[in-house]
Amino acid sequence: MSLVERAKNILLQPKQEWQVIDGEPTTVGDLYKSYIIPLSAVPPIAALIGWSVFGFKIPFVGTIRIPIGTLIGRCVLQYVLGLVMVYVLALIIDALAPSFGGSKNQVQALKVAAYSSTASWVVGIFSLIPALSWLGILGLYSLYLMYLGLPVLMKSPTEKALGYTVVVVIAAIVLWIVVGVIVGSVFSFGAMGMGRMP
Repeated sequence: MSLVERAKNILLQPKQEWQVIDGEPTTVGDLYKSYIIPLSAVPPIAALIGWSVFGFKIPFVGTIRIPIGTLIGRCVLQYVLGLVMVYVLALIIDALAPSFGGSKNQVQALKVAAYSSTASWVVGIFSLIPALSWLGILGLYSLYLMYLGLPVLMKSPTEKALGYTVVVVIAAIVLWIVVGVIVGSVFSFGAMGMGRMP
């Protein structure tokens, strides 16, 4: 199945698509090559283009533009850490499965982490126009996708899906905070040589 077709199906008919995904044989490498690496590149590439072309507006300050070298470094680092985060999230999903009556399976856990992230990766396209990046909130649909996918792929009872989802989401938030701190410490705003645009 093509990346576009899979993304469309998981977004528009997730209940049916999780059943299809459950029975598909795959490997960690295949998931990364065919889905995670290309689709998770959408937000950083869109942000790179949007921030370099338009800059971003700060009220009472004006439009700020980040030097292109710094911007590329920041986007690349965020992308690489995002790829690592998907794998770490899969490890967490797998480790938690028995606690919620599910079965441990690392490949199935990676499928949940990858395919449930589809919405948040796809809405990253709004970063092309920084003024529209607030629409990234639509990426919260990924939480619903995870809620639907966990019981199917990890064989957790449906009545435990909400608790399982909540715990995984908390872990994901902690991971994103860690990624944000790392990216922020490597590329602090004070050290970026940002310039104000007229």
